Amino acid sequence: MTTTQQTTKQQTRFLPIADMHVSKLNMRHGKGAPNIDDIYPSILKGGINQSLLVRKEGKGWGIIAGRRRYFALKKKAKVTGKTVKAPCLIMQSGDVKAAREASLLENVARLPATTTERFTAFKGLADAGQTTGDIAETFGVTELSVRQTLALAALLPEILELYEVEEIRADTLRALTLATADQQADWLVLYHGDDYAPQGEQLKAWLTGGARIKTDAAMFDLETYSGAIITDLFGESGYFQDPDLFWEHQNTAIAETVTELKQSGWSDVILLERGDHFPRWEYGERSQKQGGKVFIAAGHDGSVEIHQAYLSNADIKKIEAILGGNDDEKAKPQAKPELSGPLTEYVSLHRHAAIRASLIDHPAVALRLAVAHMLTNADNWWIDAQKTTSRKDTTSESVAASAGAVRFEKERAEVFALLGLSLPSHEYGSAKHLTSDDVITVFSTLMQVDDATVMRTLTLAMGMSLAAGSRAVEALTYAIPVDMTALWQPDDAFFDLLRDKTVINALVKDIAGKSCADAALTDTGKVQKEIIRNRIAGHGVKKAASDWRPHWMQIPARHYLNRDGCLPAVLDKEVAEIMNSAEEAKAA
Repeated sequence: MTTTQQTTKQQTRFLPIADMHVSKLNMRHGKGAPNIDDIYPSILKGGINQSLLVRKEGKGWGIIAGRRRYFALKKKAKVTGKTVKAPCLIMQSGDVKAAREASLLENVARLPATTTERFTAFKGLADAGQTTGDIAETFGVTELSVRQTLALAALLPEILELYEVEEIRADTLRALTLATADQQADWLVLYHGDDYAPQGEQLKAWLTGGARIKTDAAMFDLETYSGAIITDLFGESGYFQDPDLFWEHQNTAIAETVTELKQSGWSDVILLERGDHFPRWEYGERSQKQGGKVFIAAGHDGSVEIHQAYLSNADIKKIEAILGGNDDEKAKPQAKPELSGPLTEYVSLHRHAAIRASLIDHPAVALRLAVAHMLTNADNWWIDAQKTTSRKDTTSESVAASAGAVRFEKERAEVFALLGLSLPSHEYGSAKHLTSDDVITVFSTLMQVDDATVMRTLTLAMGMSLAAGSRAVEALTYAIPVDMTALWQPDDAFFDLLRDKTVINALVKDIAGKSCADAALTDTGKVQKEIIRNRIAGHGVKKAASDWRPHWMQIPARHYLNRDGCLPAVLDKEVAEIMNSAEEAKAA
C-alpha cells in the first residue's frame, strides 16, 4: 500500500494554523522562510484548495507536506489579524517511514529538493526499512538511480558539504563513492593540506593505486576472482583494487590463450613486453599456411590485443625472393631500410603533427574525411585519440614542442573551453580517448552552439583521431596545403636518430652538393651531421639553408635510397594515383 493510499483513509479536519509547526520529518525542516510570492495573492483572496498533510506532535500538529502553503497562511493571519484555519489530512503519528516518504514526494513534485536534501531523504527511507526496489517504484526511477543516490548519501558529511557549497564538482563526488571511509578521510586531509588532492578522473586513479584496470579488461571469469573489485555505480564497469592480483589471473588466461592458439595450428605465438605496441606498419598479413604468426600485446591498463596472421615485411621479402627462384636475387644482400624503426616513428609523428595542424584551416575537408572514416571503419574510428608519444622520450618531447603540435594543442584548449569540456592533465599525446566527459553533456552543449562551432569541433576530433603513419595522413597533402617549413624544423632529437652513414651522406649531398658529400664520404656520421647543421645555420656559406627539409619531411614525401625502406614515400605512392585521378576527374 502506498503512502497516498494510507493517508486517504485518515481523517480530514480544519485546524488553526496557530497550532501548527513544520515537522522535523519534513525534508525542508530547518530551512529559512520560503518564497511565497507566487501563491500568496490567491491564498489571501480565497484560501487553499489542497489540504496540508499533518501528524499529531506533542500538543500541536507537525506539517509533513505543505510548508509553503503554511507560511502563506501565517502571513494572511498576520495581515488580516484574523484566526486562519486550514484543511488538513491527518496521518498516523507512529508511521515515521510514511511521513518521510510523503515529504519527499511533496517536495520532488513541487519544489525540487537540493541534491544533498535528496541524499538525506532517500537515506532516511532506506534506514526506515525500504528496499531500493521499493524506493524506485515509489518515485518512478530506476534501482540503479536509487543505489547511486544512496552511495552518494553514504559519503562523509564534510564531503557532501564541500559539494553543496560548490567547492568540488559532481565528477569528484561520484569518484569518492569508490572510496572506503578511511580513504575519504585521507582525501580530506590532502584537500585541506598543502599537497595536491586529486579530483575527477585523477581521483579514480589515486583510489586504485594508479593502475585503473577496468573489469571489462579481464580475460578470466570474474566469479573466479578472489580479490576486491571497486564498483563504479556511475561508470560502465568496476576496477580491480589489487593490480598485482589481477595480473596473476590475467597472465594465466593469456597463457591458456597461447596454448589454445598453438593447438589450433599456430606454430609461433609471440607475447610482446607489457606496454609495447604492435607496429602494424612493419608487418603484412599472411595466413597460417604462409608462415603467419600471432602477436599478443598487453597494455598497462589490462587490455589484451591479439594480432593474428602477420609476418614481418623483412621476412615476407625473403620468402618471396626464395619462391621466385631468382638465384641472383637470392645472392643479392637485402637492402637496408632507409629509415630505422625509431627514425620512421619520428618522421611519421612529425608529419602527423604538421599535417593535422594544417587540417584545422580546412573543416570541409575534415568533414569529408570523417565521413569516409565512418563508411569504411578506417584507422582509429572507434573513436580513440591518436597517441603522439614515442618509446623514446626525446622524440616525445620533440613532437610536443613542434610548431604543429603547439598549434593543435592551442586549438584543442580553445574548443574544449568553448564547449565546457575538461582538458585532461595527462602527459601530452598519451590520452586514450578524445574526452572523458559524458556523451550527453557534450551533446547537449553542441545543441546550443552554431554550425561553425560544430564544424570546428568536428575538425578537431578528426585531427585527434587521425592515425599517424597512415595513408589518410598522406592523402591529406593532396587536399590541403601543408607548410612543413613553418611547422617543423630539424632538432637535436632528429639528428640523434640519424645513425646510418649512407643516409647521412645522402642528406649532405642534398643540402651541400655532391662534391661536399663526396669529400666527407669517409668522415664519421657525427662530422657529416655537423656539416648539415652548419649549412642550416649559415656558418661558412653565403646563405643559410634554414628552409631545407629532408625528402621525408617534404610535401609530397620522397626517398633518398630506396622507397621500400621509407614509409612516408611508400604511403605517398599508394595514395598519389588515387588522389590525382580524383582531382583530374573533378577538373574535367
